[in-house]
Amino acid sequence: MTRTLADFVGRWAIERTITHVGAARADFHGHATFEPDGDGLAYHEIGTLVIQGHPPMQSERRYRWDADLNVYFDDGRFFHTVPPLGGKTQHWCDPDDYAVDYDFGAWPNWTADWRVQGPRKNYRMLTGYRKAA
Repeated sequence: MTRTLADFVGRWAIERTITHVGAARADFHGHATFEPDGDGLAYHEIGTLVIQGHPPMQSERRYRWDADLNVYFDDGRFFHTVPPLGGKTQHWCDPDDYAVDYDFGAWPNWTADWRVQGPRKNYRMLTGYRKAA
């Protein structure tokens, strides 16, 4: 089924695993909110990031999504477009390649599976979203 911007409105529980090749694993537990912002949605996630061997730390990020499911960084730069049916897309940030696969097959649970590769980066970041009560 095709996803529209309205499908994402609300609060979501997040579970994320970041697996670096040759480095410690990291886990993030938190929530994200998609709130109306003009003709789009403001995305804000906040939670706790735990990197093996280090104390937990607070982590957060912000994006803006528009009606065409284009995602922008908090400073307004374009990031990528979410495929409305799910699937693959990417973001090139020289010299690094950020490839993502969105899976909406178990909606309202969904995932974003990032593979990031570059001269100093080589990791997988798998994020699961579940609609919060």
